[in-house]
Amino acid sequence: MNSDPYVIEGVKSRQPQAKTPWTWIMLIAGAVMAVAVLFSPLPGLIIPALQRKKEKREQAAVDTKDLEKQIEERLRVEMEAELAAKIDEFKKQMAKSTSVIPPLDEASPSTGGDVKKLSNGIPFHSDVLVGKGNLASVERTSLESYTASYQLRLKVPKASQSMEDLKKSSADIDRILPKLAKLLEKAEVSKFYTVLYYNKVARIKKDATRLFELLSKENFYDLETMLNLRDPDTSRRIFLMQSEMDVVSDGSDGDRLAAMPAEIVESANYQPFTSYGWKKQSATPNPMMAGWEKRIVAAEAEMALPATTAARKTWLKERMVYLNKGIADMKARSFLVAEYDPFIVIPVNLLTDNNDAHAPKIGDYAVVIHDGKLYPSLVGDGGPTYKVGEASLRMAKQLNARSTPYSRPVSDLKVTYLVFPNSRDAERSAPDYAKWRTRCEELLKEIGGIGEGFTLHAWENTFPKP
Repeated sequence: MNSDPYVIEGVKSRQPQAKTPWTWIMLIAGAVMAVAVLFSPLPGLIIPALQRKKEKREQAAVDTKDLEKQIEERLRVEMEAELAAKIDEFKKQMAKSTSVIPPLDEASPSTGGDVKKLSNGIPFHSDVLVGKGNLASVERTSLESYTASYQLRLKVPKASQSMEDLKKSSADIDRILPKLAKLLEKAEVSKFYTVLYYNKVARIKKDATRLFELLSKENFYDLETMLNLRDPDTSRRIFLMQSEMDVVSDGSDGDRLAAMPAEIVESANYQPFTSYGWKKQSATPNPMMAGWEKRIVAAEAEMALPATTAARKTWLKERMVYLNKGIADMKARSFLVAEYDPFIVIPVNLLTDNNDAHAPKIGDYAVVIHDGKLYPSLVGDGGPTYKVGEASLRMAKQLNARSTPYSRPVSDLKVTYLVFPNSRDAERSAPDYAKWRTRCEELLKEIGGIGEGFTLHAWENTFPKP
């Protein structure tokens, strides 16, 4: 039995042992090596490398948060604009209404089951059943006197994978990309195809329970396919998507566009930012800053009013924080301008997924194919997680000159988007359209090149000259 209360039976005591000559030799050698490394160029190489790695991780986290906030702000703006339009339409309808409510006809207790197509394209069957009841004071508290129920049926589509199906969206796709047939042999439907339609269904379920307006039929079926491809010879990965094209009209850059129309500068809906941004190159202020600074002044004035409620003051404070942060960002960085720069938009959940090797990222090069023509581009912004097929106003007008921020260029699922994952430049910089074209041409060659008779579009710089 061990008499020492601090020593446990069966456990060797950690008593200091006498050091042998070999131990001293090894300690001295280790110290010499440590000193040698300390005064060698090696720390000067390792420390900056570790610092760069840390900065990249921090920047990636910031970019992800910025993406999420930009999408949240864009959705808020879209919802406010949509609500304002509905209110205006309702007021117009009320002003025109001169109808008189007819007396209740007990002989016709039902509408007969009307079938109408709603504004969002969904066929809707309605049937109002009318019957005799008790006193109004009784019926208003009865759970059975005034009820409604409806059932929405929808079908989730399958993704096209064969050349025959792809040609339904792009008739010349096999001639434009001669090697595509071989690439399709081992094509896989992207997991994001399922995720996208899951998000659509989840949104519809949520809106249906609140009796909100549902996602339109056209916007529900906006994705034909989403495929992961890989060239067996070059190992080049391709993210292929076939969809429609909606229009994005965001972005600002004081270096290239020192002035913007007053209606844009003062608009609460226009977003000065895109997810793709780079370090500002000149002292020329971003033209959108004036509008944001004006809104801060207005918010401060409203905060000082005695009639401003506490809830409103809280909202104004949060809004000013957002505006001040945006102004600081506009002072430090420049962004793509949708009216002048040809870029595409990818759902934000794809951009922030680091586990899928085929998932596009901001800055990755891309090629848009429509009506037998190829347009070089890059992934410039992130969009909602329940819709796809968005591009800048510049790209939209190239496909259809009548496009506007409120009128899409292509409503059918006739646009093919090719994104080359992990093709982005190490450093972001202002758009160089000639460089974009050259890089896209190189990437296309890695998957067999372009077929005879087809060429890659050459974008012109349409920015106003200083």
